[in-house]
Amino acid sequence: MNVGTIPAKHARLNPDREAVIDATTGRRVTFGELESRVRRLGHGLRSALGLERGDRVAVLSKNSVEFLEVYFAAGRRGLVSQPLNWRLGVAEMARILEDGAPRAIVFSSEFEAEATELRALVEIDHWLEYGGGERTYESLVDSGGESDESIDAGDADPFFILYTGGTTGESKGALHTHGSATMGMMNQTVAERIVPDDVYMLTGQMFHIPMLLAMNYLAHGCPLVLMNFEARLALDLIQRERVSAFLGITTMLNWMMAEPGFDRFDLSSLRNIQYGGGPMPPNVVQAAFESFPCELIQGYGQTEGATMTFLSQEDHRDALRGVQPERLRSCGREGFVTEIRLADPDGRPTPRDGKTTGEILVRSPANMREYWRKPELTAGTLRDGWMWTGDIATWDAESYVYIVDRAKDMIITGGENVYSVQVEAAIHKHPAVLEAAVIGVPDDEWGESVKAVVVLKPGQVATEKDIIETARTHLASYQKPRSVDFVDALPKAPTGKILKRELRDPYWKDRERSV
Repeated sequence: MNVGTIPAKHARLNPDREAVIDATTGRRVTFGELESRVRRLGHGLRSALGLERGDRVAVLSKNSVEFLEVYFAAGRRGLVSQPLNWRLGVAEMARILEDGAPRAIVFSSEFEAEATELRALVEIDHWLEYGGGERTYESLVDSGGESDESIDAGDADPFFILYTGGTTGESKGALHTHGSATMGMMNQTVAERIVPDDVYMLTGQMFHIPMLLAMNYLAHGCPLVLMNFEARLALDLIQRERVSAFLGITTMLNWMMAEPGFDRFDLSSLRNIQYGGGPMPPNVVQAAFESFPCELIQGYGQTEGATMTFLSQEDHRDALRGVQPERLRSCGREGFVTEIRLADPDGRPTPRDGKTTGEILVRSPANMREYWRKPELTAGTLRDGWMWTGDIATWDAESYVYIVDRAKDMIITGGENVYSVQVEAAIHKHPAVLEAAVIGVPDDEWGESVKAVVVLKPGQVATEKDIIETARTHLASYQKPRSVDFVDALPKAPTGKILKRELRDPYWKDRERSV
């Protein structure tokens, strides 16, 4: 399958049915209109700009119809989308662009200042702006021909590269094909039990893997509501557009439930809420189940493998009425097209005894093809058909997986991945810092929050505010520490490795650290 053909199918079947509702701009686009623009954009990228099969097209934008058009048009014409996380600093975005080497970049006028800075740092042949300014993107769409229906890629061809933080703090690009994206959508179809009259609301950003969930609903002919998350807006959209399904992280659901007048919103159209992206305390699951008039499902996944396990609607129902309530700490069981096993460092399977830990391994046609331009890292992650996730877990006799730790000490806060080494590097830019360790601690609003534990150089002085401000100047806002502890020494193994587990354990003593 070529994912870019999704609009074409439903333009034939239901051309006047709404495909996309953009809450930010108020635009409402039918499948017929979406297909026309995708076809013309694809023609413009290949014919007018001269892009060739396999060339990358970068996107710097918040959620928008245009962002979606690029995914579909590029994919259909054998090009590869390379979305940028707009929350990153310009220097990091430049590094990612250098790595992906796109020949074109599409950006919204909201990021015109960043685009100007990037022009001075990276060489890209074509800069296409929409939403204001030069409107070069719209000019390209307008100039494109509608008659060209060329499909220049299939299952094995690359579809997009999503960049995710690395264990050294350096972003790496997970390359997915049309085939892996399609299989990821199949996993979701079965888990979410999609029906033709669903209306899906995308609450996350389109540079993240959950955008596949949104594309999947479009593949079923269901309307997609795009937004840039605000709690009250989300509730209003559910009511106004009769939204039936969305993915929400802990923070989003907490904010929505805390919104004044929550009980007055008509949420009766909701059929299913999937949650993921980080720890969801059982008390929040209970509150969501009581507050929203629908089923709950949990999905555990990664950029590299899309969604891999699911805690089903029935699992939630049973647990919340007291039948195996411990399963609310689980991320469920393997998805429809996915095989899961837990293994020790040598690859030997670990027993399903609920206590022996192992690394989660995933064999699935939904797994990424490779890390872009990183063959050694790819070889270490994809071994004999299995993807080593770096997440440490136990599993029980019925194959329910319970994550107990994250290799490389990744922190998930508000649905965003924060890598401790990257934060530590920023903290070390303060001249008074001798050593630093960054850990995730429980946070009822964000799931986890970032805490720094710092050792100062002898005779040096620094305050919590000093450390946070130093980190903030070098990181995205969500990456900076929210609190800082000062200690005389950090716990270490005989090898000199800092024992972060010993730093974390006191904060998680009476709580389960789960996904």
